[in-house]
Formats: sequence, structure tokens, C-alpha cells
Amino acid sequence: MVRRIDVIGTGDIRLAAWEFTDPPKSDRGGDGHGEHRPGVLLLHGLMGRASHWADTARWLGARHRPVALDQRGHGRSEKPPEGPYGREAYIADGIAAIEQLHMAPAALIGHSMGALTAWQLAARRPDLVSALVICDMRASALGAASQREWADWFRSWPVPFATLADVRRWFGEDDPTLERPRPARGEFFAEIMAERADGWRPVFSRRRMLTVRETWVHDAHWEELAQVRCPTLVVRGLDGELGRAEAQEMVRVLPRGAYAEIPDAGHWLPWEQPDAWRRAVEPFLHTAVPA
Repeated sequence: MVRRIDVIGTGDIRLAAWEFTDPPKSDRGGDGHGEHRPGVLLLHGLMGRASHWADTARWLGARHRPVALDQRGHGRSEKPPEGPYGREAYIADGIAAIEQLHMAPAALIGHSMGALTAWQLAARRPDLVSALVICDMRASALGAASQREWADWFRSWPVPFATLADVRRWFGEDDPTLERPRPARGEFFAEIMAERADGWRPVFSRRRMLTVRETWVHDAHWEELAQVRCPTLVVRGLDGELGRAEAQEMVRVLPRGAYAEIPDAGHWLPWEQPDAWRRAVEPFLHTAVPA
């Protein structure tokens, strides 16, 4: 069962949240929405949307109350032209979701940008967070060159796409930045497209995505990582953007860090290797957040 819930973020921005919950078993009781279960807030990465977490949320729902948030500028949430789109806004939105949906203390699962938001939130408000999963996000500064590369990449998109099949093929096979075909990546991008009069276009502004990214790529985030006190799992794909040495250093810096590595997976590892992703995350949450 899925239900939409609106959250009011900082600046009175309306944010769309999606709760994925199975009706409780007879021995659990409850009202069918799972509010008595430990909360898990799922935070997508740059360009993502809450629906990307559907498969993860479904198995989480057996023991937890999973809620996925469309972050500002993404998905069905509001996209104010003037923002704000800084780190403080994203952290405050996460806090608003946890508090307004009565999820505290919640486990946080974040992919890429969502992982950075999650550990910044955990450092800022440890009272709201029971456990943390960081999926393929670096703590080191990426620098100006990275931002230029992304700007060039956005300009290379052959939009509008005539069909969703073209979206899947370009992002999964034809994108020149790919070293090898990644069908799951194509499916990921197909889900963030909407049909317009002239074809299929992203549901977000690429210019705005660069603005959002500008707020973190020039800075390192080790200090905030070291302030996270809850159990934390750092997960990387063998071919992901987070290298092994940096991931293991992140685990060392974290007061209660753990490490998992998934073979044959890149940056989109929860969707490339969903079974291995589950095998890494589910036991961690069972131990860190007993239902």
C-alpha cells in the first residue's frame, strides 16, 4: 500500500512524501499504516525521486515504516525558481519530514546527495536519528572540475527524447560517459522523465540541478561525518563513484561505522544489484533498529 503525504519544508515549500506500508499482520495490530513500527526515511540523490525507492521500501515495510521524500526541486515536490537550494534547506526539510510525520527516531537511508543530507542531519540532530545508511557518497571535496564536467554532461543530453525507449537506451547504453552498458541506469532515468508536447524531458531543471550541486562539491564533509553518533553503514559499488580507500576512511572516521561492498555495481547500486543491496542493508537495520 502506498499513500502520499504532504510535508511543509523550510520556507513553506510543499514537499511530497510517499509512505510504503503493508497492512499489519493480525498479531501486530495497528491501523494499517505502520506508525507503530520504527520509521525509515529514504532520501534520493540528485535528479532522483521518491519512487526510485519503491522496491527497497517494500521489503523494509515488513518490519519498519518506510517513507520516501521527494526533495525540493525534485519529483512532485515544489520547485521554487529562487530556492533556497542550499544544504541548510535540504537538512531542514529532512528534519521537517521526521517531525511532522512523527517518525523520530528514524533510520535514514540516503543515496548520493541524499546520503550527504542524511549524515548532515544526523550530525545536527542526533535525537532524531537511530541509524544511517550512506550509499555511494564521497566525503571529500569534488572541486570545480567536477562541476564543469556535469555542466558539459547536461548539455550533451539529446532532449527531447522521442520515446521512453530512447531514454533507456541513451542513459543505459549510448551515453558517452558510460564505460559499459548499465540497463538499470536507463530505467532510473526513464522514471524522471515526463512527456511534453515535443517529447520526453526531465521533470527537473538541469540548470537548477547544477545550482543544487554547487552547494556541496567545493567542500569536504569529514567533520560532519565524525559527528554522527548512531550506527552507520557505508555501502559502495565496486565500480561506484566512492572509492574503496575513501569509503574505508569514512568508516574509520565514523564513531560507529560499518562497511559493505557490492560487486558488479556502480553508482546506481540499489537498482543494479537489488538483492545484494538488500543483503547488505537489511541485517544492519535489524541489528541497529530492532523492530
